[in-house]
Amino acid sequence: MPPETAAPPPAIEPREYRRTQLPRPKPDPFAYRWNRWVALASSPRRLANYARYLRARRAPLVHHLPIKMDIENVSRCNFHCTMCQVSDWPKLQRAADMSLDDFKRLIDSQYGLVEIKIQGMGEPTLGGDAYFAMIRYARSKHIWVRTTTNASLLHLNDNYKKLIDSGVNEVQISIDGATQPTYEKIRRGGKFDKVVENCKLINGYANAKGLLRTRMWTVLQRDNLQEFFDFIPLGHAMGFKRVSFAMNLNDWGQDRWQTANAAVTVEDSVSHEMAEDAIRRGRALGLDVGFWNNTSKYTTDRPEHLCAWPFERAYVSSDLRIVPCCMIGNPEVLDLGDAKEFTGEWNAETYQEFRRAHLEGRIPRACQGCYDMRAHHPEAA
Repeated sequence: MPPETAAPPPAIEPREYRRTQLPRPKPDPFAYRWNRWVALASSPRRLANYARYLRARRAPLVHHLPIKMDIENVSRCNFHCTMCQVSDWPKLQRAADMSLDDFKRLIDSQYGLVEIKIQGMGEPTLGGDAYFAMIRYARSKHIWVRTTTNASLLHLNDNYKKLIDSGVNEVQISIDGATQPTYEKIRRGGKFDKVVENCKLINGYANAKGLLRTRMWTVLQRDNLQEFFDFIPLGHAMGFKRVSFAMNLNDWGQDRWQTANAAVTVEDSVSHEMAEDAIRRGRALGLDVGFWNNTSKYTTDRPEHLCAWPFERAYVSSDLRIVPCCMIGNPEVLDLGDAKEFTGEWNAETYQEFRRAHLEGRIPRACQGCYDMRAHHPEAA
């Protein structure tokens, strides 16, 4: 009688597993590593902080300052997109703009930073020349700077040139429709033709300088899924070299948005085969196609499977409040303290309790959208 053998593996891997094998959007690896080396080599305090970060174990009290930070220069926007909490804010603004002086004080106090994103809930170019000055100041400290824009104002006052010439390392440009009707249905307030024109301006300028700076960023959802493959030739026509797809929608830590965005998410509608086809189509046009997805949720079974934000980075709103992350992006939902006193607040009791809740599986409501809540302790709900 032949020996028993193990059952053969399934012919098709689970979709969630296979999606995690797709290429993720990544910065230019050489430039990114080089900038990290320069940032650490240029500041003994930063290097020492980074060394403490690398040795750290996740605990309520951390012995290093953040190494990354999202800084919102303005909370106001000229769009009211269907999937964004800004649409709920009076006059599409939550708070006053951050001043250049406050930005500089924050950067100077947070000597551990090696990377930041300058943008939050608002459209950063509404900040005018102060926005470009913020980028230049951070770059003068050898901090890697990423930003996101809707590109609607790049034609004004040579903003497209100012943005590239600021020394910014990466500009993510949001394009959520491959045709005018779809784009303007989702990105309410935007003009598709003007955005396309502005993308050609900034890409033409960067490409002429031999700089890889821009990335087209598309948030897939019910109203644009039918144009999935059309985004690739559109990106090529606008001069992009990188096209990235976000695979699901965020709930901003709020029940109202969890309900609204869950109704239009399409994270389970893009098969591995579709994604691979998109990658091939992009490669034929010289485009790097990547996928960003939060479908693989955080879990509380092990400290290293928790969200990293509470332990290594933070979000600072335009009115200088500390928010856990960009997935919340609003201190009215969850406020961890005064960013004018960030160093003290980083290990104050409020922040320690926030970390402790994660470590003990008591995930705060505002964070639950990023966690697999099925296996959590009953207290987590």
